[in-house]
Amino acid sequence: MSTRHALLALLAQGPRHGYQLRVEFESATGTTRPLNIGQVYTTLTRLERDGLVTQGEQDEQGRVVYSITEAGRRELERWFATPVVPADRPRDELVVKLAMAVTTPGVDARAVIRRQRTATMRRLQELTRAKRDGERTGGHGTAYRLVLDSLIFQAEAEQRWLDHCEALLAPGPATPRPTTEEER
Repeated sequence: MSTRHALLALLAQGPRHGYQLRVEFESATGTTRPLNIGQVYTTLTRLERDGLVTQGEQDEQGRVVYSITEAGRRELERWFATPVVPADRPRDELVVKLAMAVTTPGVDARAVIRRQRTATMRRLQELTRAKRDGERTGGHGTAYRLVLDSLIFQAEAEQRWLDHCEALLAPGPATPRPTTEEER
């Protein structure tokens, strides 16, 4: 996730102080993507250093208000116009864990898969419940709904992938090796 771009998007709506940015970010994404207040201020400092935001006056409670600059608007436009590619995303720890489980002596990779499937199913149930509760009460905005849907689809895809991994590792008849031209 690009915290810097998320903060720029919020600042494009108008000047805000750090705590407002955190609250509005979490309101849009729900508690599914918590944002540490220290991370907000560290990111604002970097954005200011890079000329993408400026500090304004303090509000009546002594909090510094930040505003987006024209350079910040251009950077935000560039971000929205650029598709996200897999290389931009952090490494998938589950993929690495299963790859290591398969190659590490003494590790039961199928047990790792079963434990992960249970955890993923629990997470899928929680997300589905949150979505249902929000629909029933009208408590979620469109942004939060999109985040929930994305997380649900990711959990469903993870379940399918875990099924595939388990089938691949299942004991059974050996898969015949394709015959090469030289062996014919």
